[in-house]
Amino acid sequence: MRYSKKKLEKLLCLEDFSLAAQRYLPSFMYAYISGGVENNSSLAQNRRIFDELGFAPRVMRDVSHVDMSTTLWGDTYTAPFGIAPMGISAISAYRGDAVLAGAAQEAGIPMIMSGSSLIRLEDICSVGPNVWFQAYLPGKQEQIEALVARVAQAGFQKLVITVDTPVAANRENNVRAGFSTPLRPTLRMITDCALHPRWTFGTLMQTVLRHGMPHFENNYATRGAPIISRNVLRDFSDRSHLNWAYFQRIRAMWKGKLIMKGVLTAQDAQRAVDEGADGIIVSNHGGRQLDGSIPPLLALPEIVRACPTVPVMMDSGIRRGSDAMKALGLGARMVFIGRPFGYAAAVGGQPGVQRAIELFATEVKRNCAMLGLTRASEMTDAYLRTLSPASHFERYLGKL
Repeated sequence: MRYSKKKLEKLLCLEDFSLAAQRYLPSFMYAYISGGVENNSSLAQNRRIFDELGFAPRVMRDVSHVDMSTTLWGDTYTAPFGIAPMGISAISAYRGDAVLAGAAQEAGIPMIMSGSSLIRLEDICSVGPNVWFQAYLPGKQEQIEALVARVAQAGFQKLVITVDTPVAANRENNVRAGFSTPLRPTLRMITDCALHPRWTFGTLMQTVLRHGMPHFENNYATRGAPIISRNVLRDFSDRSHLNWAYFQRIRAMWKGKLIMKGVLTAQDAQRAVDEGADGIIVSNHGGRQLDGSIPPLLALPEIVRACPTVPVMMDSGIRRGSDAMKALGLGARMVFIGRPFGYAAAVGGQPGVQRAIELFATEVKRNCAMLGLTRASEMTDAYLRTLSPASHFERYLGKL
């Protein structure tokens, strides 16, 4: 049984959902969602970097009405944040992708559906236009073209291409926790499931009984491997040979908005725009790919300056409304948050995600008012200060 409305009301910030999910989910599932790679250096740095910046609020301004709406490519969203793509959400939370999409659509914010999802993209696209699709490119040109054609046929208007996964990451934490994709049943895993009956019966068994064994549905134009198997290996398709020519072909095929995700340098961001990208998401994959990759917040100002003609967005490490305001101050038009909304879906279903969205939106709105802003879109670096001469942001802000 998931958290009741009364129990959800006791969760007061996004971090509370992480603590709740740690108790609710089997350890192997929580490790998959929460962990990074190798030493978790990037995972930790994504959070620490926000502490280098402080606020310089303006006072005695009428902030009785705060407008948080954000417009991208003519589409207006109610707030400057959305839900980042998260793989296999439908096994960590019952019908996870649908739950996340439904909550986002109702709240008026964007949700990016992961290509490593277990519900057919056609079913999620029907939720509404606020759902974007994120693709991991297959290894062959004909597979890429077939997948892009399928996404277009489904009716998606925004396609997000993730480009920071040329090879599989070294997720040692997954191995230590007994997690793999597909999941391989072991005595340890069965024991873990027995110790977490709410997830086992409320998510795993309910999914299998009502919808059959989940498969990776959207890595290709055709169905992929089942999520639970002793022998079937998930086909990661070596992407190490992919280059800009593949992106050019996608741009030629795709008529909607095309966004590149996983960029950390101004050179790559500018090249993406030159090749036809309509937007950039600055990201290090939540610290889940290359350990030691720089925090996206650090890369953000340089990329914003290099790409003035397209929306630059950001994910990785955002947990508080104040984090979002700092990213907006450095030029982000929209920020995306992953893990906390995944936890909210696991422990509370769609009401849980709605609760998390409401909490975060309230934080952003409160911070706007505290800063003396009546519009979130008015946030600039004029409201930011570095907290130390040694701050990485000193060269951008040049003030203490």
